[in-house]
Amino acid sequence: MSKATSTDHDQRKLVSPIWIVLHLIPTAIFFVFMQHVCYHHAPDWSEFNKQLAGAYTALCLTGVFWMCLQGFHVTLVDQHRRKKANIPS
Repeated sequence: MSKATSTDHDQRKLVSPIWIVLHLIPTAIFFVFMQHVCYHHAPDWSEFNKQLAGAYTALCLTGVFWMCLQGFHVTLVDQHRRKKANIPS
């Protein structure tokens, strides 16, 4: 067996499937929170339409939150691996 080289280091995934599943928890909490906030900012429509408008708005914001969370996690993992391997930034 050969030792791992710096090129092998770059080939590993930065986010494992377990982390993707674990990121769903804060994402779901964020969606519920934002749906509640957006519900109160919807026009005076029927109750169902206010819920729907809040959910659609929260869905877009949750997508941005998901991408930010993934980007933050990838950056942290990459920095940790570089520090561990003594690779300059």
